[in-house]
Amino acid sequence: MATADPATMEARAEVFRSTYGRVKAEISKVIVGHDEIIHGVLTCLFVGGHALLEGVPGLGKTLLVRTLASSLSLDFNRIQFTPDLMPADITGTNIVMEAPDGKRVFSFQRGPIFSQIVLADEINRATPKTQSALLEAMQEHSVTIGGQVHRLKEPFFVMATQNPIEQEGTYPLPEAQLDRFLFKLVVGYSTREELGVILDRTTRGERPSAEPVIDGETLIRMQGLVREVIVAPHVQDYAIRLALATHPEGPFAADVTNQYIRWGSSPRGVQTLVLAAKVRALLDGRYNVSFEDLRRVYLPSLRHRILLNFEAQAEGIDADDVLLKVLGAVPERADEKAPAAKAG
Repeated sequence: MATADPATMEARAEVFRSTYGRVKAEISKVIVGHDEIIHGVLTCLFVGGHALLEGVPGLGKTLLVRTLASSLSLDFNRIQFTPDLMPADITGTNIVMEAPDGKRVFSFQRGPIFSQIVLADEINRATPKTQSALLEAMQEHSVTIGGQVHRLKEPFFVMATQNPIEQEGTYPLPEAQLDRFLFKLVVGYSTREELGVILDRTTRGERPSAEPVIDGETLIRMQGLVREVIVAPHVQDYAIRLALATHPEGPFAADVTNQYIRWGSSPRGVQTLVLAAKVRALLDGRYNVSFEDLRRVYLPSLRHRILLNFEAQAEGIDADDVLLKVLGAVPERADEKAPAAKAG
């Protein structure tokens, strides 16, 4: 494969940073703070993956996704997940119609999943059966009804929000569905200064809004550029060992892995690490992935891909605590000692 001309690559990378910055600026007109969460959502967007945002009600998760949709010239649908929501309410269904000749025929009525950005609001309020209605759409970008495959329009993203599972009336997402999300982003509380800005904007009649700045074709080109960023063999091996270090009793397992993890990351975990790190590299003006890029995307890439055992749950240890210890136990090079690394 021919190597891209450095000057051309530099120009395309500058377009990427400019495009990314324009979208982020539009979102920041409406969303106050949450800079890392916005970065995480935009990383999913420019990689072409789905995002899961978790946090207690009222922190702006739904508003963030709505604002993102407003900054893009893409179709947008919102699905409010409730305990009585059925799979057909998401995907659509065949209904009996009467043809002009008097015969009855089946006609497929599309559901709200047939969009480009789908907000699955409070996804863990619905039953696992209904949650799983998204699985094929998220993985294959298609919906199969009555034996017929219906393709979804590209680009396609699911942006889901959920409340913490310890709240009443929620259903934990199945592990197979969690693995389909590129990132799991934990939305925290706003700071004192941010709350002041929020009050200024919302109690004085101001109505800031985001304007569309890019379309689907541009976004697909940006996603293609991300995949052209170079990953050196030793950096790729570091990403691989970061994922393998979450496998209990495996050859690269850390002590904390064997103590607290029941199941480790799937191959999608290391794919996410590399692709998300490529976005970070481009934003820093580089065309090759660094060790630090991988560390900065480590937690959102893997926190939903490991399953803790009973001991961890009994001691009140969460996935982030375990993963940070795993990260500190994995050296950058296989023949070195582990660095004192921190996730960004």
